[in-house]
Amino acid sequence: MSRYTGPRLKMMRALGVELPGLSRKSIEGRPHRPGQHGQKMMRASEYRVQLVEKQKLRFNYGLTERQLRSAFAEARRSKTHTGEKLVELLERRLDNMIFRAGFAPTIPSARQLVNHGHFLVNGRRVNIPSYRVRVGDVIAPREKSRNHQLLLDALKTPSLSRPEWIAFDEAKLEAKLSHLPGGDAAPFELAVQHVVEFYTKRI
Repeated sequence: MSRYTGPRLKMMRALGVELPGLSRKSIEGRPHRPGQHGQKMMRASEYRVQLVEKQKLRFNYGLTERQLRSAFAEARRSKTHTGEKLVELLERRLDNMIFRAGFAPTIPSARQLVNHGHFLVNGRRVNIPSYRVRVGDVIAPREKSRNHQLLLDALKTPSLSRPEWIAFDEAKLEAKLSHLPGGDAAPFELAVQHVVEFYTKRI
């Protein structure tokens, strides 16, 4: 399944949660599901509960189903809790790190900046959004990209406060991964165990 490019607010309403990585908009004014019968109660089967939690991860981080399955398989091979490791791996993606550091308003915007070669990791240009940032890595915009309007606007009005595991140097415009993010690092309500249960039955 390809990456989602449809209406972002509509997807957040369908999932019943605001996903800051997907959009800066809020569902507060229309919290019910989209469609003619959106305000009716829907029976929450076990499958639906697990699917919704999985979809939150997929759409917030802008992944294809194959990418999320691959990340889950890697997390399951680790010696730590599968769900916590999965969140850690997703938070360490370069496009997400740029978003969480405040360089971009959303993850799709961050992905575009990375694809166009606007960012350096440890002084070297990286144009792969899925690049896995390691502890101690320093992320910064290229010298020629420091006046990019999207970047300047995002720094002026960040979507989220920076997490404590990102050290930010405002003078140098550098962000460093100071330590690994925890299993609760996702910036939205998430029952990650349901994601583990969803894939355990299908992989």
